[in-house]
Amino acid sequence: MHNRGRYVVAVTFSTAATLVATAAGAGAVTEAAAGHTVARYEMNEGEHARTMVDGSGHGLDGAVGSEVRTGVRVQGETGYRFERLEPDTPPTHPRHLATVRSAPDLNPGNRDFAVTVRLRTQYHFGNIVQKGQATVDGGNYKLQIPSGVAQCLFRGDHGSLIVSSRSRLNDGRWHTVRCERTQAGIALVVDGRTEARASGWTGYIANGWPLSVGGKTDCDQRDVGCDYYAGDLDYVSLEAR
Repeated sequence: MHNRGRYVVAVTFSTAATLVATAAGAGAVTEAAAGHTVARYEMNEGEHARTMVDGSGHGLDGAVGSEVRTGVRVQGETGYRFERLEPDTPPTHPRHLATVRSAPDLNPGNRDFAVTVRLRTQYHFGNIVQKGQATVDGGNYKLQIPSGVAQCLFRGDHGSLIVSSRSRLNDGRWHTVRCERTQAGIALVVDGRTEARASGWTGYIANGWPLSVGGKTDCDQRDVGCDYYAGDLDYVSLEAR
């Protein structure tokens, strides 16, 4: 995503999970000196791209499934489009996903960690970004949008925390959603506004699963739903401290 005179969101990590937004750009997240970008996927590739390029310089490129539309122009932005699939209805669609092979930096470990996405949808379900699933060893994290409400979940060796936005985001407009985990707890920020917090330390999170964008990698649409996301994504960014 390129800055086109929208508003710039400047992010710092703190135990209060502070996020400062200024009225100059749109959804572009810039890290503060306190943290660093682990991976950043601008999703500006052209049509039929099969590599999701990591713009952070860390080489954590991903693979784009053939059912993901790239090079989609909508409301002035270029991004990926994930078409709607019927929930919990076989068959599975592994090519509906973009995935990144597991790497140590993609695991929060004991660090402060944040996932930020810019999304646009008119639908009301789906897992947008996740690493690991509910029962896997090593914990997991995810950003999802059940019933059109954004949710952040972090599960570690000290427990699990989940928070939900107050507002529904499936209005067909672009929204920037940030999930942040610190020593003090987790926070969810929508369009520069903190909408939810939960206190507590989730502990160590590290698993060998890929980072998945657009749904689950291990599912059968019968006993385990794939929770495929339906909508557009402008970028995905992961930060740590």
